[in-house]
Amino acid sequence: MSKSTLDRILQAQGFGSRKWCRELIEDGEVRIDGETVDDYRREFETDGLVFTVYDEDWQYREHLYLALYKPADYECSRKPSHHPGVLSLLPEQFANRDVQPVGRLDHDTTGLLLLSDDGTFIHTQSSPKSHIPKVYVATTQEPVSDALVTQLLHGVKLHDEPKPLAAVVCNRLAEYQLEIVLEQGKYHQVKRMLAAAGNHCAALERTQIGLLKLDDLGLDEGEWCHLSAEQMALLVGP
Repeated sequence: MSKSTLDRILQAQGFGSRKWCRELIEDGEVRIDGETVDDYRREFETDGLVFTVYDEDWQYREHLYLALYKPADYECSRKPSHHPGVLSLLPEQFANRDVQPVGRLDHDTTGLLLLSDDGTFIHTQSSPKSHIPKVYVATTQEPVSDALVTQLLHGVKLHDEPKPLAAVVCNRLAEYQLEIVLEQGKYHQVKRMLAAAGNHCAALERTQIGLLKLDDLGLDEGEWCHLSAEQMALLVGP
């Protein structure tokens, strides 16, 4: 169990500097259990703590583990250059907590994106050594042939890659659509593999990470959610 003063609690949750959080409390904008708390020195147990700021409820979380249904035309960067950043889809205080995307999706790629402020979690999820499979559905410019599927499963040579890269699984879903499972997470990997195999990626969506499926989260494009312990347990490799 951990106990802390209310101003430190708000600061830890990304609501601003200690000075700003104290002003917020003294202005009567913070409630706990329905009671307005205007003394920033009051201490509370953080485990399971629910507090209200500006009439919105928040639960204290030591770390944030988020899933976002990334729309197209958003960049997975804290400093986007040509499109809005995915952090603009989250509450402002999450950015103050240094939340960042776990890996990247291209600006025009949609689908399941994880975000966190836990460096160990980010490293584990991003490391190729973890062998965490990621499932993509690609819409192709040319029809999906048996030869294309075979080529992607056997491996294709990409520029600047010492060895051919192969899909873990590749299935034809429709005439112009295939499902491809990768573990490496190289730059533009699906698009580059399709191009190297003689086709072109017209649209791409990530539908699953480990055993966590986007469809099971009930999110619409642009929506996010906290991951439960059960959902976190699905983010594993083979």
